[in-house]
Amino acid sequence: MEHTVNQIAVCGSLRELPVFSHENHGKRFYRFTLEIPRLSGAVDILPVIAPEVIVHRIDPSGGEYLTVTGQIRSHNSRTNGIRHLLIFIFATDIVAQDAEPMNDVTVTGFICKEPIFRRTPLGREICDVMLAIPRAFHRADYLPCILWGRTAQEIARCQVRDQICVHGRLQSRIYTKLTEEGPQERTAYEISALSAELLENEG
Repeated sequence: MEHTVNQIAVCGSLRELPVFSHENHGKRFYRFTLEIPRLSGAVDILPVIAPEVIVHRIDPSGGEYLTVTGQIRSHNSRTNGIRHLLIFIFATDIVAQDAEPMNDVTVTGFICKEPIFRRTPLGREICDVMLAIPRAFHRADYLPCILWGRTAQEIARCQVRDQICVHGRLQSRIYTKLTEEGPQERTAYEISALSAELLENEG
């Protein structure tokens, strides 16, 4: 089986105190969001899910910011019969410290939909890719990625089931969706690639 990678490390400020999210197999989990500024001045607001034992280990005296390491996970949710893909950071470690903002992602997965190549009105080249990243118990995380410029051109030539490695950041993006109740503001999460490469499948 091909080797897969799913790693994220972020450092940002806590938007609100962690609150109880859910219980699974006798373990309790908490959720919160981090604010992580970009160099452009925009701010990514990223959801985090963490086991209770990790949340209780946080020492607030360590610093003003939280450094979270873990994986990017996805979960299919249904609301009123409509399916939503929820993206979040699953924390394996959290440390309070004074540090610079950070948003570093490396994932290796399989392209599970035909890449979509397009150009912006200003001519910038973009490629949208959906990656499937296998994990234990025959599950997989489905993570949308966006690639730019020459990297977009190269990955646009890939096929479904090709394996690629993407390095970049997890970003949030607010958009407006037209619904029967009228326009609604929603947030999408995607990996914005700094680099990507096609990996050779082991045959």
